[in-house]
Order: sequence, then structure tokens, then C-alpha cells
Amino acid sequence: MTSLRQLCLAALVASDPDDKLAMVSSLASANTMPEPAERLAEPASLPGRPPRPHMVAPKDVPQRSLGNVEGRAALLHALAHIEFNAINLALDAVWRFDGMPEQFYRDWLKVAIEEAYHFRLLRERLSTLGYAYGDFPAHNGLWEMAEKTKGDVLARLALVPRTLEARGLDASPPIRAKLAGAGDMDSAAILDIILRDEIGHVAIGNHWYRYVCDQRGVDPVITYAQLAEHHRAPRLRGPFNLEARRAAGFEQAELDAL
Repeated sequence: MTSLRQLCLAALVASDPDDKLAMVSSLASANTMPEPAERLAEPASLPGRPPRPHMVAPKDVPQRSLGNVEGRAALLHALAHIEFNAINLALDAVWRFDGMPEQFYRDWLKVAIEEAYHFRLLRERLSTLGYAYGDFPAHNGLWEMAEKTKGDVLARLALVPRTLEARGLDASPPIRAKLAGAGDMDSAAILDIILRDEIGHVAIGNHWYRYVCDQRGVDPVITYAQLAEHHRAPRLRGPFNLEARRAAGFEQAELDAL
């Protein structure tokens, strides 16, 4: 029988967004075990993604006004691209890291399913505005950090969910406010759903980060700073959504370190 981790790897390899969404949806009802000890070979090219959007450096992604439909569509496209990457990141965590408790794999599968839901919402909203995923350029920052941390589950947990995805907790309220200020309440409502779910996703990252820290006998705060420096993680700048970060399981010492 194909294991859950093998199925997640197959979904990660899928390049067509519709195929990936369908495969993730099927995983929600898959009655199969994660096989935590199973070692899987990495395919030649990850992740699977469509030929568009065109990838550019973060500084080359154009900034647009939200005062017109194109500008709002560009913002929603950027969010959709983040969610598409987040699907891949969750799937990658499931297949890549062997030897973790079974609940680790169940948790990240749940994340993949919810990220797929977010991507679907944003893509549908783009469609109502006359655009599609792939119509605007995007950058590859999230996956670049996944590549840097693929050899160590502790580094992955520290620097993807607890750093890059946690930045979304800080960014969501002002983005929502801008969309609402532009009169786009339908898009603002999607941001409410994403923030609600992302608090849970970052909480999962926090839980398993501390679990691995405990297993290795290292201090979570000191180790985070060391990993961030070693892997050249983006320096975090405020303002911070402290309420959401607390809800996602960040402890006061970690918030003080920000």
C-alpha cells in the first residue's frame, strides 16, 4: 500500500495547480498510515509548479496601488502565490523528515489541506476580478528557505513556520485594512479566514520546534537565534501582531527577543 508520505510526495511533484489541489483533497480522506521510519528518495526537481507565474527577485515584484482592480488583483495574486508555496511546504515536511511521531505527519497534512483551501479562495476571487494565478510575476523566497533547511527538521521548523509564515500573522491585519479601505470586503473576508487558520499553522510549527529542541536538549530561544544567523533568515521587523503570535504559541521570552 502507498503510504501517506509517498502520497504527499506525489502531490508535491504535481505541477498543475488543479492536479495538486485534487491530490491534496484526496489525502483528506485517505485511510493510510504515514510510515514515519520510511526513507524516500528526493525527485530531481522540487516542487512541482506551473510554468507561470514568472519568477523574479523580490525587489523586482512591482508595487501597485490598491485604488484600482489591477492593483488589488496583484495583491491577491501575491497572496495566492504564498498559499501555493505553503501547500508545497507542508507536503514537503510530511514526506521529507522521517522518524518523527505519527502526529507530526497528520498535523502537516492538515496544514496542507487548509493552505489548499486558502489558495482556492484566492484563485476564485482573482477570477471574479478578471485575472488568474500566473498573470503577475512572483518571487521564490519561501521555497528558497525550504531548500536551505531541507537537511534538518529543527532548522525547517524554526525558519519556515516560526519565521516566514509567522510574518503573515503580522502582515494580515494591515493588508486586510487596505483591502477594506479600498471597498473590497470580499477579499478582506478571505484575509480573516487565512489569519484564523495561520495562527493554528504557526502553533503547529511552535509545538514541533519545541518537541525537537527537547529531544536534542537545546534551548529554544538560543537555538532559534543561532539557526536564523546560520541560514541568514530575514531580520524580523515590527510592528508585530503580538496577540496572534501569543495565540500561535510564542512564549514571552521569544516575543521579547523580537
